[in-house]
Amino acid sequence: MTTDCFVSDTGVIVPAITTNQMREVDRVAIEELGPNLYQMMENAGRNLALMVMDVLGSDWSSTPITVLAGTGGNGGGGICAARHLANRGADVALVVSEPTRLRSVPKQQLDIYRSTSGKVTAVADLETLRPGLIVDAVIGYSLSNAPRGAAAQIIEWLTSRRAHVISLDVPSGIDSTTGAAPGAHVRASTTLTLALPKTALDASEVGDLWLADIEIPGEVYKRLGIDVPPAVFANRFRVPIQPYP
Repeated sequence: MTTDCFVSDTGVIVPAITTNQMREVDRVAIEELGPNLYQMMENAGRNLALMVMDVLGSDWSSTPITVLAGTGGNGGGGICAARHLANRGADVALVVSEPTRLRSVPKQQLDIYRSTSGKVTAVADLETLRPGLIVDAVIGYSLSNAPRGAAAQIIEWLTSRRAHVISLDVPSGIDSTTGAAPGAHVRASTTLTLALPKTALDASEVGDLWLADIEIPGEVYKRLGIDVPPAVFANRFRVPIQPYP
């Protein structure tokens, strides 16, 4: 299923965008107006860490958390969240699908994470983990074909667990425009989508849907002809949303 807009818990109508539109939002922000990729990744990761703590409540520091990260920007946001959680004493294990293929900014996030108390677990050792909560940051809106290789292995392992799953931006393996799942894919308990919701997020695989502010300036949306109300976030950085009507 797809939808053109969502509504927040305060009644603000939020437009939904396609994958190509989100690529343009990122491009205009990074190349023309800001924030840069590292800033956006930090904002995404911090919001994701807070989402994890909110879901776990008072058990956030004692529950084993597994963060599954891919090699692109979505994975970088997951690695950043893992760092924030580990810095606060959470029990975190990070699994990166292909560490040697990390892009430059996610690689920097991993280098910083390694200086925390958080663990790094290889894909081959997934079966040793017993998470109480799983963060899915394997594939974001960049999905083009069925997941394969280490990414597919990670997703298949995740789908066999019974833990609460929080997906970053889009459940991995789901096309963010159409909602199609060409191969292995995640069924999330909670999805924290970034900047604006994607048209495919009216789907059962999404679970509870939240929108996170990564500080995209309003001028970025204006240049692209996307009408975004200024009151979407107001005094918050994350808001619950649902399909409208």
